[in-house]
Amino acid sequence: MDSYSDFDAAFVAERNRQFRAQVERRIDGSLTEDEFKPLRLMNGLYLQLHAYMLRVAVPYGTLSAAQMRQLAYIAERWDKGYGHFTTRQNIQFNWPKLRDVPDMLDALAEVQMHAIQTSGNTIRNVTADHFSGAAADEVADPRPVAELIRQWSTDHPEFQFLPRKFKIAVTGSQADRAVIRAHDIGLRVLERNGEQGYEVIVGGGLGRTPMIGKTLTEFLPKADLLPYLEAIVSVWNLLGRRDNKFKARIKITVHENGIDEIRRLVDDRFAETRTAFSGVDQEMLRAIEAQFAAPAFKQSGTEAYDTAYDADPVFRSWADTNLTAHRADGYAIVQISLKAHGATPGDASAEQMRVMADLAEQYAHGELRVSHEQNIVLPHVHKSDLPQIHAVLQQHGLATANIGLISDIIACPGMDYCALATARSIPIAQQIATRSDDLKREHEIGDLKIKISGCINACGHHHVGHIGILGLDRAGVENYQITLGGDHTENAALGQRTGPGFPAEEIVGAVETIVDTYLDIRTSAEETFIETFRRTGMAPFKAALYPEKEEKRDAA
Repeated sequence: MDSYSDFDAAFVAERNRQFRAQVERRIDGSLTEDEFKPLRLMNGLYLQLHAYMLRVAVPYGTLSAAQMRQLAYIAERWDKGYGHFTTRQNIQFNWPKLRDVPDMLDALAEVQMHAIQTSGNTIRNVTADHFSGAAADEVADPRPVAELIRQWSTDHPEFQFLPRKFKIAVTGSQADRAVIRAHDIGLRVLERNGEQGYEVIVGGGLGRTPMIGKTLTEFLPKADLLPYLEAIVSVWNLLGRRDNKFKARIKITVHENGIDEIRRLVDDRFAETRTAFSGVDQEMLRAIEAQFAAPAFKQSGTEAYDTAYDADPVFRSWADTNLTAHRADGYAIVQISLKAHGATPGDASAEQMRVMADLAEQYAHGELRVSHEQNIVLPHVHKSDLPQIHAVLQQHGLATANIGLISDIIACPGMDYCALATARSIPIAQQIATRSDDLKREHEIGDLKIKISGCINACGHHHVGHIGILGLDRAGVENYQITLGGDHTENAALGQRTGPGFPAEEIVGAVETIVDTYLDIRTSAEETFIETFRRTGMAPFKAALYPEKEEKRDAA
C-alpha cells in the first residue's frame, strides 16, 4: 500500500490547519454560508438535508486495518456510530457537527487519510477494481497507476476549477469490475507484445444524460499515460460548457464535438504535454509499484475449508456466493456483504468496522477494499482460515450470503439524507431485500443487479442496473421509474425504460412481477436475468408490468 511522504503529511496538515481557521470564522459569523460553501466543499464537507456530511477519500478503495479502525473511532467519537460506504469507494459520515470536523480531519491524517477533492469541480477520488492485486484474471494490479493519477491530480493548479467534477476509474482485467465505461475517463490495463499500456475510454457518465464511454485510443504506451491524461483534461477544460452545468460534463463535450474531433484535439495537445514530462513520472510509478508488492502468501493445505464446505450447508452457501477466485493457489477473495436483509445498503457500524479490521489484520495481510457495490472485500485470505472468518462474521451480522443476488442492492442515501433527492431510496431497497428473503428464492433467481437512485443524478447507478429504479417527485408524490437491461461490466449498456412509473406502495410488487416473468421465460436455471433480457427484449416484461395496456391492444 502507498504511504505518505513527509511532503504529503505536511501538505495535509496545512490544509487541515487552514480549514480549522475557516470553520472558526464560519461559527463566529465572519464568513457567511455562501462564502464558506466553496471552502468546505474543497475539504469534502457537504450540507445535506438534515446535517453536514463529511465524505472521506478511500483512494482506489484500499484501506489498511489501522485505517478502518480509525474510521470506526471517528464514527463513534463524532458521528452516530456508523459510516456509509459509497459507490465511489469512499466513506461518508452523515451527522458531524461543524465544530468537530477539523478534529475529524486531524484524526484522519493520523492514519494518512483526508477528504481533499471528494467534492467540487476537480478530479475526484480515483476508483479501481476492488479485486486489484488479487484477481485471477488480472493483467496487472491497477492501483499503482491509480495512485500515480491521484498524486498528479491532487491540487493540480490547472484542474482545480474545471467545468464540472471529473471521475477516473481503472481496471487491470478484461472483466470490468470498476464501471470504467460510465466514467469521464476509464482506463484498462493491457499487455500487447510484451508491452504494458492502456485502453483509454472517455465520455462516459450517468446522471440526467447517461452515456457509455467511447474508446479514445486502443493502446496507449505506459510511459505516455500522464501527459495523455493531461491533454484530455486540458482539452475539456477549454471546451467544456461553463454556461450550463447540466451540459458541462465531458460526455456532453464528446457528444457535441464527436469522438474523432476530440481525438484530434487531444493528439494535438498531447504533442505539447508529452515534451513537458521528463520521465520523472515513470520514476515515481516504479517507486509506487514497489509499495504495492504482493504480500508473502503462505503455502498450506485447505483441509479445514474442504471439511467445512462439505459438512456445513450455511458455510457452503456463503462460500459459493461471497468468494471469488484468487491468483494464488489456496487463496480466495472474500466479499463481506453490507446488505443484510432489511439493512441500509453500504452502512457499517463502528463495531462492524472494528471486526473487519481485526479480520484483515489476523487473516488478510492487513488489507481491505471498498467495492463500488458498497461492500467490503478481504482481498487475500487463505482458504484454511475461511471457517473462522465466517464464524466471526456470523456473530456480527456480516455473513449474509447474497453477493450479486437480488438483495445485494446498490442504493444512494436518497431523500432520507440528500438535499438533492426527489424520492427515498433506502426504504425501497430494504423492502425489496426483505421480500426476497421472505420468499427464500434469491439463490434460485441467481445473478441479478438492482440499483436504486433517489434522483436523476444517478448516484445509485440505476442506469446500469439489470433492474434500475429511479425515484422521482410527481406532484409531491414519490414515483419510481424502472429500467431493464442495464449492465456495468465490459458489456456496458444503459437500461431501457419499461413505461410509466409506480408509486412507492407498488414498486416492490413491480420488481416481483419482473422476477416472476424472468423465472417463467428463462431457458434454464443457468440463463441469467441479463441473458434472458438480451434474448427476449422488453416485450414480455412490459406485458407483465402493464397488463391493462395489453388488454386494450387485444381489444383493438
